Amino acid sequence: MPHFRPRRAVVALAALSLLALGTVPALAEPAPHPVTVGQAPAAGRVSAIEDEVARSLATALTDPALRERLRSTTAPGSGPAALAPLAAAVPGSAARGLAEAVARADRGIATAKGLGAGLGPLLRVQLADPSMRAALDAGAAPLVATAATDEHARTVRAYDTAGRAYPLDTGSVPARPVYLVDLDTAKTLTAGIDVLQRELRARGLGAASTDGPAAAQAAGGWWGTKITSVRVNDDEEPWFKGAAEMFALVSGFGQDGKVRVDSVAMPYLQYDGTTYYPNQILVNWSSYKYNLADVVLMEDDGDTNYLALAQAVAAVLLTIADQGAYIPLVNAVLGALPESWWTDDPDYVESWYTLARTSSGQLNGARGNGWMTVEPYYVQQF
Repeated sequence: MPHFRPRRAVVALAALSLLALGTVPALAEPAPHPVTVGQAPAAGRVSAIEDEVARSLATALTDPALRERLRSTTAPGSGPAALAPLAAAVPGSAARGLAEAVARADRGIATAKGLGAGLGPLLRVQLADPSMRAALDAGAAPLVATAATDEHARTVRAYDTAGRAYPLDTGSVPARPVYLVDLDTAKTLTAGIDVLQRELRARGLGAASTDGPAAAQAAGGWWGTKITSVRVNDDEEPWFKGAAEMFALVSGFGQDGKVRVDSVAMPYLQYDGTTYYPNQILVNWSSYKYNLADVVLMEDDGDTNYLALAQAVAAVLLTIADQGAYIPLVNAVLGALPESWWTDDPDYVESWYTLARTSSGQLNGARGNGWMTVEPYYVQQF
């Protein structure tokens, strides 16, 4: 079952018990050198790029100016810092080399996720846990790791300033300060939804606008389904886990009798075990032929390739013909997902079948990993 920790680990990890910071435990022998981007399979390319940047940042911290800049930039309450401008703001060859490496990595990540160029900085850095601040301020040498996506991992790899890799136990917060390099998934989610919609529309699946189903022109207004509250369940709180942003794929048959898919961004779904009250329109029923639709909730775990997702879903759904009655499409959507998305930290989170215009109250997900409460909502034209 996937985790849903926010990328803002400084906030998400505040509830963990503080560890004694007086001594730094002995570190294990260095792990093998990480895989290079060229060796990584497509599904893990983003993670491989992040790992390489973590190592580059760690070795660049031999520069005292960069090290102090990073310490002050990640002060309590400041949130994650964009890595590229942070490095660019420090003079010196180490920072300059890091800035160039991060710029290349940002472009590589955009390509690996099927996104266009020009998104700007995508990689961020933050202190893994507030309990590490005292040791960092006292001058303890930090390590640099990535916010891993595999919730089954027993160790995560971190690097020191010599570029040596150390396995850190995921079961407890390290006493030694650790910086986490991760992805600005809020930015990639917005761009990814745009890609989904454009590609699905180009393939005749009638994708909608960036913030929900398109408001089809209807006399006087249209009926929608509004999410009044939603919750996703999970039981673990690993210190290293950075969670992705959420989005939903709403599927059914459009007014033209063809399968349509509307992608709906749900970036507020960040914490597991937390109930959210978004009052968000999920379905615009004027876009659908039948009074039933299906919903698949997914997450961007960092390695999600939106272009590949759109192509895979379209290839399967375009084979389904309108037979004059509602046909459940959840299984078809799930069947279209690449096999790699079902291993380690899957992108699939939850699904709901047969959502109707009159649906109201709490609806439990099919896999038992979450629920949402909904109500009919009439959108009146001015």
